[in-house]
Amino acid sequence: MDVMDLFRLDGKTAIVTGGGRGLGAQIAEGFAEAGANVVVCSRKLEACEEISEQLKQKGVKSLALACDVTNPEDVKRVIQKTLEEFGTIDILVNNSGATWGAPVLDMPLEAWHKVMEVNVTGTFLMSREVGETMIRQKSGKIINIASVAGLGGIDPQLMDTIGYNTSKGAVITFTKDLAAKWGQFNINVNALAPGFFPTKMSKVLIEQGRDRFLEQTPLKRFGTDEDLKGAALFLASKASDYVTGDVVIVDGGMHAI
Repeated sequence: MDVMDLFRLDGKTAIVTGGGRGLGAQIAEGFAEAGANVVVCSRKLEACEEISEQLKQKGVKSLALACDVTNPEDVKRVIQKTLEEFGTIDILVNNSGATWGAPVLDMPLEAWHKVMEVNVTGTFLMSREVGETMIRQKSGKIINIASVAGLGGIDPQLMDTIGYNTSKGAVITFTKDLAAKWGQFNINVNALAPGFFPTKMSKVLIEQGRDRFLEQTPLKRFGTDEDLKGAALFLASKASDYVTGDVVIVDGGMHAI
């Protein structure tokens, strides 16, 4: 097999949660460019429909679906509609996320619960539901979107987001444990830990700490619309068939300092 063929996704079907904007849209675009049919879902259907139309222009099929990943019925409906349309699910990207900035003593309990529900429970519910199909077909790739914020403690002047940071640490542990549990079914479970990419969620954070973030990033820049595509494609494709339980850090080297 030619090495470039290892990265092709022709005939594969991928689901990307939170696919209507930001990193999810970037990943969905990369998959479509590699030949995959892509289902994009989030609570904001309109944004997903817009991305879905753009994906179709790349010569693949695409569905846009409304989904609150914390709602088991929504999750079941997305899986059902994907199977009805494509007959299989080869790739799942758990990208839907929420955050809340506040000092620890001021963090509202309801905000803590919201962040945990979306980032951790949503990842569990989607993986569990997709798992039935992947276990049955004895193959699948699950990619969880973690964050460099989940790798350890962070200066509160940069990120005073204890709920978000904790949730992303949980996503990393979830990834490793699910990989250990489902490797027997030929299911690869890995995570991406992005650094700072200018998205709607991170815009204010980056504006406030721009100079300090760049000082601590060896490559001296933020992530772009192209910087996550390749890493996501690697974890979704045949190229990563012997990689599972891993966390691929895409942060310009910030974690190395």
